[in-house]
Amino acid sequence: MAVPRLPWVPAALQTGNTLRQPSCVHWVKGPVRWLRDQRESSDIVGVELTDESIRLASLPPARRRTVVVLGHERTGIPPEATELLDVAVEIPMVGTGVSLNVAVAGSLVAYKLAGLV
Repeated sequence: MAVPRLPWVPAALQTGNTLRQPSCVHWVKGPVRWLRDQRESSDIVGVELTDESIRLASLPPARRRTVVVLGHERTGIPPEATELLDVAVEIPMVGTGVSLNVAVAGSLVAYKLAGLV
C-alpha cells in the first residue's frame, strides 16, 4: 500500500515542534514490514483494546527508543500489526464514546512514556 507524502507535514512539524529532539516521520510503503524491522531496536507500544491491554496509568516511562502505533479511530490497529506490539495500552474513557481522536490518544501516551505523570 502506497503512503502518500503529504506536502504540508514537514512544514507543520517544523512550525509546531517544541521537542528537544527533531521530529521523526517515517514515510513507508509497507508499514507492517517497517514495524517488524523496528522490533530489535525499539519497544513497540500500541494504543488498542486487546485481551492483554494495560491501562494507560500502568504504562511505565520509556527506557529506550519506543515506537507508538496508533490505529484508525474506527477500525483500530490492523491485526497483522497488533501481533507485533510489545504492549497494548487502553485509554479509559468516561461516557458513551468508544474512541479518542488519534492526536489526543497519541499525546496522552507520549506524555506518559516521557515520564511526565
